[in-house]
Amino acid sequence: MTSDQPWHLVVPVKGGNGAKSRLQPPEGVDRAALALAFAADCLAAVVSGMPRGRVFVVTSHPDAVALAAGLGARVVADPGGGLNAAVAAGRDAALASGAPLASASTVAIATTHADASSPVPVAFLLGDLPALRPGDLTEALPAAAAYPLAFVPDADGTGTVLLTATDGRQLEPRFGEGSAARHEAAGHTRLDLDLPRLRTDVDDSGDLEHALALGVGPATAAILARRAH
Repeated sequence: MTSDQPWHLVVPVKGGNGAKSRLQPPEGVDRAALALAFAADCLAAVVSGMPRGRVFVVTSHPDAVALAAGLGARVVADPGGGLNAAVAAGRDAALASGAPLASASTVAIATTHADASSPVPVAFLLGDLPALRPGDLTEALPAAAAYPLAFVPDADGTGTVLLTATDGRQLEPRFGEGSAARHEAAGHTRLDLDLPRLRTDVDDSGDLEHALALGVGPATAAILARRAH
């Protein structure tokens, strides 16, 4: 377990040609394949750091669905409409589940929440963290559990990589440019944790170089090994 809190973790994976549109990949590397590799390394770390049945991957791309299911995560159909809508769909599926399940499955978007007397802790994590390690979660989630609402900002301090609510019904995503300030204004405690692997999401080439310096997972390393020389 990551902490005494029975966390349910939501991770979005866009997949396809629209993924990581701001990233200029190295020559000879396909951007969609690289984005999927980021997700593969991130999800492998997440699944290793979470109890079975507590990871919800929000996606509708076939490759990402196969990846998530193969790792033992539960798949929630992406409703479209952007990141905030994806987070909400994953949150609702986590709330509806209410307890760990024994196997991976596809989860319909829930329309009802868990019993009001039994709060379900829900966390949201970006899916483009190729340097993430399981230990980052086992440190971050217990830290977040000390607060009803919390978030961990990205490396430059303006975005959000992890958003948590000990009562998942209170998890209201406000992603987009400057999300850290919006989440803080909404009552989430800011946790500037010394966890650079957790805080390094990859949106552009500079982010990728930072992640490489920290050490990326095997899927990302394998894709980048194909770069032209």
